[in-house]
Amino acid sequence: MPQPLKVRIGLGLGVGGLRDDGRFGELVDALEGNGFDSLWLSERVMGDAPDPLVGLAYAAGRTRRIKLGTSVQVLPGRNPALLAKAWASLDRLSGGRALPAFGLGNPVAAEHQAFAVTREDRAAIFDEALPLIRRLWAEDRVDHDGAHFSYRALSVQPKPTQPRMDVWLGGRAKSELRRCGRLGDGWLASFLTPTECAQKRPIVEEAAASADRTVDPEHYGAMVLYARAEIPDELRTRLGALRPEADPTELVAVGPDALRARLAAYAEVDFSKLVIVPLAEPTSDDGGWDVELGRLADAVLDLQT
Repeated sequence: MPQPLKVRIGLGLGVGGLRDDGRFGELVDALEGNGFDSLWLSERVMGDAPDPLVGLAYAAGRTRRIKLGTSVQVLPGRNPALLAKAWASLDRLSGGRALPAFGLGNPVAAEHQAFAVTREDRAAIFDEALPLIRRLWAEDRVDHDGAHFSYRALSVQPKPTQPRMDVWLGGRAKSELRRCGRLGDGWLASFLTPTECAQKRPIVEEAAASADRTVDPEHYGAMVLYARAEIPDELRTRLGALRPEADPTELVAVGPDALRARLAAYAEVDFSKLVIVPLAEPTSDDGGWDVELGRLADAVLDLQT
């Protein structure tokens, strides 16, 4: 008889940003102190959130328990060897808490300029880079000749603390989901309802089976957008451009009760790694991050198993 999935609830930054940099430490401390599972930082070159690896390294030094993930980090446009080194370093310095998640890039076209990769080349670069990164984490001598990268006797040291570091992938398009099945250890869904996640999951599983591999049933997660009182007009506009066919209230949980129901709905379709994404920072008048995350912990953390 299969064991019930372990529901884990973390918090992510990226869509709502973090305009008050001085309070990032407060956020990190509140996550750890209130019993949340993880911190996830999105890559937004043009956004207010910190660079994901820099922010996660800072968080690693203030915490001892929470996992440290990206949601997601852009892979095409980066040197696989240097990225492998950075993640291995974070994993060692955090005691094995690193959880990389990669994607093709932000849907905002202007951000693509920062990575100096054409839209047409991104998928091929990703498919070559990710297996290379895994080899650099595992092997002491890597020889490789590919369309985009060439190495001779390259070694990345030290190796990660985790014997095999899981890599999750993002994406919603069929091609991205198939890539997740072929290459990824988990799927982190975003801007999808629980029903849509359940409908798209078989694409990942079928691609994994075709590649003679499996994705752990525990490794399906979702980003869950959250607004305390109302959806900001700016975000309504962005959601309208990204998902014009969807009602914004289907993608954003408004208020703690709706958030709890939304998290439970994802768990019911076996998406058990859940990342709350606040759309606005709490003000100091509201008590700051510690009070805000205390409220959220009271509302939803009993769902963790």
